[in-house]
Amino acid sequence: MNPLAVIGRVFLNFLAAIGRVSVFTFHGVRHVFAPPVYLRLTGKQMMVIGYFSLPVVGLTALFTGMVLALQIYLGSSRFNAENAVAWIVVLGITRELGPVLGGLMVAGRVASAMAAEIGTMRVTEQIDALTTLSTNPFKYLVAPRIIAGVVTLPILILVADIIGVMGGYLVGTHKLGFNAGTYLKNTFDFLETLDVVSGLVKAAVFGFIIALMGCYHGFNSKGGAQGVGRATTDAVVSASILILIANYFVTELFFSGK
Repeated sequence: MNPLAVIGRVFLNFLAAIGRVSVFTFHGVRHVFAPPVYLRLTGKQMMVIGYFSLPVVGLTALFTGMVLALQIYLGSSRFNAENAVAWIVVLGITRELGPVLGGLMVAGRVASAMAAEIGTMRVTEQIDALTTLSTNPFKYLVAPRIIAGVVTLPILILVADIIGVMGGYLVGTHKLGFNAGTYLKNTFDFLETLDVVSGLVKAAVFGFIIALMGCYHGFNSKGGAQGVGRATTDAVVSASILILIANYFVTELFFSGK
């Protein structure tokens, strides 16, 4: 087999996939801003993405903040810099760990569910039935999920940030012996509005990616139950990878000049 032909085939398939995702993104975003808006479906998706994801995201943030405080203390104690624990925890949670870990957890839970639901509708020809009934599938299936993802992820991550900082506070005051008032003072002294805002912008971008990948892979699934399973896996993998890539670019956008 000619290795150049293999490389060329992979590259062309990659470009074709980018084209398909770009066209799907264009149609999805276009229908977000075009009337009508299905408020009931959007509200239902907000509950699925935000409220029902709160336990797993909250637990992830809590123990992330706790272990982050413990690890930072163990490392900083070598240089007599234990006072850095509070502000490193709050910056690490709000800027990076809260949005990224929360986004990855939601991607595993929500993107797979979206792909499975829409993929099942595709293989059972329910999407074709919507078209027959003069209902645009993008407007009915994709737009409510994109709106819900972009709106609810920042709220969810804001709650996760609070829980994560609280986890660091609990470890710092009850296990590491920090004074509670001093710990809180250090936390608020070093926290800036930009730190929180950057994390919430990341969350909105991640919510868009999660909803888009879940809908895209479900929309394009084929091959019966096996195809739906493949679409579910692809949705989680692609959403997770794109979250990590987008995280770098958003971070570069906010903090490249600092």
